[in-house]
Amino acid sequence: MAKPLINLRVYYVLPCCLLLLNLVNAFVGYQAERIDDPWLRTLAVMGLVLGGSSLVAFVVSPALEGFVRWLQRVSRSQAGGAGEAWFLIGLGALVFWMYYRLVNHGIESLIPLHWRLG
Repeated sequence: MAKPLINLRVYYVLPCCLLLLNLVNAFVGYQAERIDDPWLRTLAVMGLVLGGSSLVAFVVSPALEGFVRWLQRVSRSQAGGAGEAWFLIGLGALVFWMYYRLVNHGIESLIPLHWRLG
């Protein structure tokens, strides 16, 4: 039973979290353009990226993994693997949609109007 959970974390949950971290890094880089001083901008980006990666590694990824484990237990007892499958499909679709928006329309398409530069 432990092997499927490890495979789920290594091959699905962690990569999704890393993709979401990359989206956050794009947002950080975009917002850092507000800082005029190049030294301060670099320090701000480095600090935010380090903080974001720590947040993903120690909070988001374990939380998603715990949620998927809970879904496995609940769906196994109630409806087979359907709940877990729908969650994983939804997570993948959400990450794909966000990357589609980022690649084809830029980071501005993913952030609220009042957070945009200019």
